[in-house]
Amino acid sequence: MSVIISDDILQASGLNPSEFRQEIALYMFQTGRLTLGYASQLADIHPNSFRQLLKQRHIPLYSYDVEDFELDLKNLRELGRL
Repeated sequence: MSVIISDDILQASGLNPSEFRQEIALYMFQTGRLTLGYASQLADIHPNSFRQLLKQRHIPLYSYDVEDFELDLKNLRELGRL
């Protein structure tokens, strides 16, 4: 599948095609819609370079929310470690 971005939209964004792809990939990764591997493919850069880009943008590599924390606490209690 191909997606065509018009020159008008690209020009309005103020980004070159490579930067535009990276921005979309960053957004898709940050919202959990793409894995690191797929996002780096979309950005057309090596996964290590994509990790560096995430770091520069202060976008966490992993998501750890309250539900994850509560599940960890439950598991630790069941194991007798809390």
